[in-house]
Amino acid sequence: MKKKASVLLLCALLIIIALQPISAADYVLSPGDELTIFVYGYEEFQAKELKEFIIRPDGKLAFPLVGEIQAAGLSPGAFTTALTTVLSEYIVNPKVTVNVDKYHTTRVYVLGEVTKPGMYEIERQHNLLDAVGMAGGYTANAAKKNIFIIHKDKPQKPLKVNLLKLLERGDISQNVTLADGDVVYLTRNHKIVFARDILPFISAVYQVNELNND
Repeated sequence: MKKKASVLLLCALLIIIALQPISAADYVLSPGDELTIFVYGYEEFQAKELKEFIIRPDGKLAFPLVGEIQAAGLSPGAFTTALTTVLSEYIVNPKVTVNVDKYHTTRVYVLGEVTKPGMYEIERQHNLLDAVGMAGGYTANAAKKNIFIIHKDKPQKPLKVNLLKLLERGDISQNVTLADGDVVYLTRNHKIVFARDILPFISAVYQVNELNND
């Protein structure tokens, strides 16, 4: 009974964490994010095509006067500072505001011992807790020390994660950041055999993904 209550408590914690909004200060810009950039006092920057930008896959965007500038990997505040610094070489005392109008979406698959296994589209930051929380938390049968994250570019080398270290000891290194197409697989409480327990899920997921993208 005590074990069941503990599982329910941890599942509730996961869901609460997944629903917590990420502040603008914590958010890191990524390819696909859509930005509106205002430079106050300069009419030449007020046209729509000179205010709305999408961060390219290489993490950069092209801004008038300054040309190519890195955006991905920076917080909105840090990017604002970087753009202001470069712009100051061309105009006097620029006042720049950067707003994120639309966040990129990442598609991840959460399978195995979770309440609602399936594919989820996640906006903004995305990590293991986000994914498991969106899937309703893990079941009582989940082997919380043996969670596997399979990156689509390295499907034969799954990353093993210990969720208990994260939840009970606060080991944030276990809260792995997810990339588009990643699979999160929660195994049952038994000895893990890669070919039997994990490989079939990898093959099935990526076959479905290829069909959806055709």
